[in-house]
Formats: sequence, C-alpha cells, structure tokens
Amino acid sequence: MKRFPRLCALLILALAGLAGTALAQAKIATLNSQEVLEKSAEGKKAIAALQAADKKHSDDITRMDDQIRQLQNRLTTQRLTLTAEAAASIQAEIQKKQTDRQRAAEDATKAMQQIQATTLSKVQDDLIPLIEQVRKDMGLDLIFDLAKSGTVYFNPAIDVTAEIIRRYDALKGAAPAAPVKK
Repeated sequence: MKRFPRLCALLILALAGLAGTALAQAKIATLNSQEVLEKSAEGKKAIAALQAADKKHSDDITRMDDQIRQLQNRLTTQRLTLTAEAAASIQAEIQKKQTDRQRAAEDATKAMQQIQATTLSKVQDDLIPLIEQVRKDMGLDLIFDLAKSGTVYFNPAIDVTAEIIRRYDALKGAAPAAPVKK
C-alpha cells in the first residue's frame, strides 16, 4: 500500500516532464482578434454597421427627449393660463412620453446587443476556418488570442495578426481599407 502513493507521484512527475518537453517543442503564435476587427475591411464594415445602428437608436431617443422637454417647457410657461384640466392633460402626456422613452431605450439596448452578437458572430464564423488554415500552413500547434488571453508579454515575431488580416481581406475580395476612426 505504501508503494501506491510513491508510484502515483513518480507517474505525475514523469507526465509533467513529458508535458514540459512537448510544450518546449510546440510551435506557438499569437493573434489579436480586436486588431483584425479594427483593421480588416470586413471588420471595418461591421464596426460601421454597429455605429450606424447605435446612432439611429441614439437619434430616436434624443428626439423623444426633445418632445418631453417641449412639453415640460409648455407646462412651465403656460401654468398660470392653463386650466387645471389642461395642465393635468399635459402632465399625463409627459408621463406617457417618459414611459415610451424608457421602453425605447430598453428596446434599443436589446437591439444593439442582438446586432452586435449577430455581426461579431458572422465575422468570427468567417475567421475560424481562416485561422485554422494559417495554423496548418505555418505548422503551428497553438494560437493565442491576445485580445482574450490576458497575455502580459509576447514576442512580436510570433504574431500572425497581419497575415490573418491580409487573408481575410483577400477572402472577402476587399482592397486594404483606410484605418477606422476612433
């Protein structure tokens, strides 16, 4: 019975040694998916579509805010000349518009989350086979995504981001695009 723990310990050490040897021989690369999104032509289109949808929703909310402000100003400036019934009517209209505005803001948030998920999923669906092909072509064992990995340091020589962007743009038939405005 005393041999079993020693045997397990020796087995664990042997496996750790083999894993260390395999890791030392692994060919590793890095990829910055955020940079691919920002610099590829298709990624720029996706960002522009998201920005356009966000602007539309923001404009709708701003328009509703303006209507509420106008009603509040009307109520304030005409309070002395309005009948109690008319003032109550305007106040009810303000309440209704505020409720509508709140619902519109919630709907806009949900719509933007859906648009973002759909858009980014489409880009990711395009990129996964492309990344796999680069991995095969370069004989890589592992590709880390710098945007998601929490990597503190990496050697820029192992970064394949530019190659992914070049192939993605070529796949989509796009000429290299101008940088995204931030």
